[in-house]
Amino acid sequence: MAKSAAIFLDRDGTLVEDVGFIRNPSQVMFFPYTIEALKMLQPHFRLFIVTNQSGIAKGNVTVDEVERVNAFIEEHLRNQGVTIEQTYYCPHNTEDGCSCKKPSPYFINKAASLFDIDLSQSFMVGDHPSDVEFGRNAGIKSIYLLSGHGQKHREELKGDETVLGNILDASHFILSTVKNEKHE
Repeated sequence: MAKSAAIFLDRDGTLVEDVGFIRNPSQVMFFPYTIEALKMLQPHFRLFIVTNQSGIAKGNVTVDEVERVNAFIEEHLRNQGVTIEQTYYCPHNTEDGCSCKKPSPYFINKAASLFDIDLSQSFMVGDHPSDVEFGRNAGIKSIYLLSGHGQKHREELKGDETVLGNILDASHFILSTVKNEKHE
């Protein structure tokens, strides 16, 4: 059986508004284009969410609150016809030196192993420089978004990243890349 391509998505600032530490599903505000963007990608890619949730380590949010918010996001997307294969989150601070906090490729490698993902055909999409490094460290293509905190951190980018406005722009770009590769 052929391996699957995947899209690894940051959560806050990419799929939903970044309003700080989200403790309750009622605080989740999807960008108006999130569902459309993910529906475009889903026929071609398996979808994963990978999010740093340092608020757990800082005491701003609990594991239970993060898991309830993640479950709400997955359920809302599923009700709209979008399947998230898995949501991964790191509960640590940078100072903890864990192996799972982005930009460590831990969760991409874990998903690749568990879900038989072809990393050479996969993408990371997020609004923080650590998201771009996360993808780069796993050997996948990364797209940096100007939504969320993207505009604020743009000058921190270190390379020739693809920079786009939001997840819908990224979906169009990814699909044009896939179509171009099939025609070559």
